[in-house]
Amino acid sequence: MNGAQALLQTLADAGVEVCFTNPGTSEMHFVAALDTEPRMRAVLALFEGVATGAADGYARMAGKPAATLLHLGCGLGNGLANLHNARKGKVPVVNIVGDHATYHTRYDAQLQSDIETVARNVSPGFVRTAQSTAALGRDAADAIAAARGLPGQVATLILPADVSWGEGGQPCPPPPPPTPAAASDEAVQAAAQAIRSGEKTIVLLGGHALREGALRTAARIAAHSGAQLLAEVFPTRMERGAGLPAVERVAYLAELAGVQLAGARHLVLVDAKSPVSFFAYPGKASDLVPEGCTVHTLCSPAQDAAASLDKLAAALGATAEPPLAPARRPERPRGPLTAPKVCKAVGHLLPENAIVIDEAITSGLMLGAMTAGCPRHDLLTLTGGAIGQGLPNAVGAAIACPDRPVLALIGDGTAMYTIQALWTMAREKLHVVSVIFNNASYSVLNVELERVGADEAGSKAKSQLDLKGPVLNFAQLAQGMGVHAVRARTAEDFCQALEYALAQPGPHLIEALVPEALSGARRRVLPWLLRSLPGLPQPVARALKRRIAP
Repeated sequence: MNGAQALLQTLADAGVEVCFTNPGTSEMHFVAALDTEPRMRAVLALFEGVATGAADGYARMAGKPAATLLHLGCGLGNGLANLHNARKGKVPVVNIVGDHATYHTRYDAQLQSDIETVARNVSPGFVRTAQSTAALGRDAADAIAAARGLPGQVATLILPADVSWGEGGQPCPPPPPPTPAAASDEAVQAAAQAIRSGEKTIVLLGGHALREGALRTAARIAAHSGAQLLAEVFPTRMERGAGLPAVERVAYLAELAGVQLAGARHLVLVDAKSPVSFFAYPGKASDLVPEGCTVHTLCSPAQDAAASLDKLAAALGATAEPPLAPARRPERPRGPLTAPKVCKAVGHLLPENAIVIDEAITSGLMLGAMTAGCPRHDLLTLTGGAIGQGLPNAVGAAIACPDRPVLALIGDGTAMYTIQALWTMAREKLHVVSVIFNNASYSVLNVELERVGADEAGSKAKSQLDLKGPVLNFAQLAQGMGVHAVRARTAEDFCQALEYALAQPGPHLIEALVPEALSGARRRVLPWLLRSLPGLPQPVARALKRRIAP
């Protein structure tokens, strides 16, 4: 068999069953070899960022890697943003990048580039260029082993064309996935001592600690000890809804996160990173851990979060069942459509066992509150902050879980990064409901413009954050790619459209025409934040005012 056939058989033998592709000339033998491997599903994307984001979404939900197929260094460059998100989320991806034939590289042809250098930023743990057809099966097995290691990672295998078409390839079985160990006794005792101290202790959950078993154990610990639970600001995958412990996420805005963490004397990390500000701001701290707070690591992402929490619960004697989120839905919204009303409609109608992908940016600030008591669902978020993740993630999640409805909530600016994902949804007949919040603005950047201290921004600066000239029509864009789409201007229209989309198979898009929620200066942002957080205690409101005010 040729190299490409050996590579595909190695992938399939290891349980890698889906390859998201955007191929070119150097990958044609891999493309031809797809017909020789019936266990491999090939999914075409019209942009490399869709392929890489779909592989990310697939792996988050399937619990195992998918493969990508990209064309040379330029194709890899187009897919880097979502590989960055996968890297930050510790998501396993086998990233295959075609290259010129080994003997052709010395001619420095038009598409020649240093692919290894480009790849190392998103695949720091494994980048390899295959050197021979005979060794390609072993190269593939090593890439698979690296991708599904502890923690998961993006593993990039560069495939020269002549290695792919050469004869004499042999498939190679990778080693079985490693079994993570629980936290050490020392780490457990240190965390237990901090929790028993009686001082304010926060347990920060991330990664696999946000799955049901670990969440229940963490909630038992909190109920037993009075420790507070928080989740990472952008979790890779979080199970939530009625019947599960309700865990608040650390806020994106450093001012809000500072309020959440204020007064903590101990911070226990469970498969999570110590919190830092998303960006640097003049005169404000980058490290969000309060002064005088000691950080303890119960377990790293390379360890078993559920087993580590079990050990900690046993050390504390935390055995009582924890409080769980009650089943509760918001009322059906009415009147002119706004971003909070869209979130309210989602909470009112969200079906059982849905997968919710949140890349709504500012428009989705009320989503967590509105869906906390909904039927159980999984939440996927923007782990690396590189926008354009949501629609591709929805493709991958729908392929990984074909029997589950997928609901993707996307901002208008971010949607345009990977809008081509709609075509793949239509081609693959995926049941994905995409909700695009069209407020004709990079709304979050209007806030950031002032948060970084750029108070004198004029019309030229503000025009760089404005999407009104012309206003995008996502319903027409979706229809042009074969996706059923409607525009909604009222809450009644939106609810009717969402009910229809959830009940009918195939992809749907609802364009929610909403006003810009966070436009303008601090004098408007602060009141909006205070109105958007129901039941906000007055001490917290005063603390927010002090932190956000100039």
